[in-house]
Amino acid sequence: MAVDIVFLGGPGAGKGTQAQILQKHFGYRQISTGDLLRAHKRDGTELGKAAADYMSRGALVPDDLIIKMVEGELSDDAALFDGFPRTVAQAQALDEMLTKRGRGLPGVVYFEAPRAVLEERLLGRWTNPRTGRVYHEKFNPPQVPGICDEDGGPLEQRPDDKAEIIKKRLDVFEAETMPLVDFYKVDEERFVAIDATQDMDDVTHELLHVIGVAHAH
Repeated sequence: MAVDIVFLGGPGAGKGTQAQILQKHFGYRQISTGDLLRAHKRDGTELGKAAADYMSRGALVPDDLIIKMVEGELSDDAALFDGFPRTVAQAQALDEMLTKRGRGLPGVVYFEAPRAVLEERLLGRWTNPRTGRVYHEKFNPPQVPGICDEDGGPLEQRPDDKAEIIKKRLDVFEAETMPLVDFYKVDEERFVAIDATQDMDDVTHELLHVIGVAHAH
């Protein structure tokens, strides 16, 4: 049976890109709290309305709102959690949710990268709002600046990828999310760190090896 997996790492560490690759190779269902939050906000749900104010300030949305959104997405299929959990309380809630469903504790992959690298990546990041495909003006540029290679439509820079919001997001990550690394690191059986400053293909190669080993067991 496939193992549920948690992706940990700061904004810009490449979690979303690698999640899409993992989905393709192993058929995981990606549950991205960023995507969930944007969808709830767009659809005007009660959870979305409650979360909108926090999102606009670059602050972490409260645990109870995030947990409710994620719980509503769980199914019988193994999931890949991208951006969740972000706090120890959320991690404990996830372990409890999966255990209740008769599943084992999730494996954890930590994408490790210094703050300066994350800042550079976020400042140059552009996204196709229709498909979610991500580009970078320096590391992964589109063939035509501002235009998606796949559908020919315009790319956008997310509001939370502006300089002042980036600083706040990274401050929040270091203060509130880094304790998760310590929380998970205790269990060496389910925690692995990957150097996220490598080329994307090298990160993918290392990730696929790690996940392949997990599936072999």
